Amino acid sequence: MGTIELEGLEFFAYHGFYEEERKIGNRYQIDVKISVDFSSAAQNDKLKDTVNYEDLYRIISGVMQTKSKLLEHVGQLIIDEIRKIYPNVNEVQVAVSKFNPPIGGVCTRAKVTVIG
Repeated sequence: MGTIELEGLEFFAYHGFYEEERKIGNRYQIDVKISVDFSSAAQNDKLKDTVNYEDLYRIISGVMQTKSKLLEHVGQLIIDEIRKIYPNVNEVQVAVSKFNPPIGGVCTRAKVTVIG
């Protein structure tokens, strides 16, 4: 058992509760952590026995292109799509950050973490 993580994936996307956010867009960061048994891959050096980083990036990139109102929804969509391709993963954690959220004050980023 072990974890595979991709950190600091950045996207420009059109998510947000307010219609204006979904029109003008914003920068987002995604961090994903997957718990999976990759002992076979560690022993046999075969990519088919683990989770492919390229697949993860494609999955996340695809989800980021679909407009959503809530960061929680974005995180859950990423988990759902990862589980479609890799149904045997034990747990997926996705942190979704929005830079400079419209909260009426100074905030570097808003962040939610979804676990599924």
